[in-house]
Amino acid sequence: MRLLRSTDLALRVLMRLAVAGDTNPTTRDVAAAMDVPYTHAAKVVAELQHMGLLTARRGRGGGLSLTEKGRGASVGGLVRAFEGEGDVVDCDGAASTAPCPLRSDCRLRGALRRAQEAFYVSLDPLTVADLTADPTGPLLLGVPRVR
Repeated sequence: MRLLRSTDLALRVLMRLAVAGDTNPTTRDVAAAMDVPYTHAAKVVAELQHMGLLTARRGRGGGLSLTEKGRGASVGGLVRAFEGEGDVVDCDGAASTAPCPLRSDCRLRGALRRAQEAFYVSLDPLTVADLTADPTGPLLLGVPRVR
C-alpha cells in the first residue's frame, strides 16, 4: 500500500511540531524543511487545523503548534482520515475505466480490503508522541532541508 503525499506530509508535519518545543515554525518553514510546495503544505496544515490537531496563528509571534489532541492522535486514525474510505483497487471502475468483469465473483477485493484494514489496525495504537520518542525526536530537529 502506498500513502498519498498529503498523508505522508501530514504525519511528518505533526512529528516535526511534536519536537518543536517553544518554537512555532510557520507553514512556509515547514514547507521548506520538508521540501514540498508551500501550497501543498498549506492545504495539509489547514486540514490538520480543521481536525483540531494543530493551531495556526498569523502575524508576529505566530506560527504552528501541536495541540494535545495532536500529540495523542492515533497514527492509524490519521492515515484513515487522509487516505479516505476507498478500496485499494477500483473494481467498480472510475469514470475513465470500465468495471472489472470479475467483480461479482472475485475474492481479491475482499482479501485486499482485509489487508488494508490490518494495515490501519497495526497503526492504531501508535500516537504522534510515540513516533517522536527518542531517538527520533532529536533527529527530527537536525534534519536539514534536502534539495
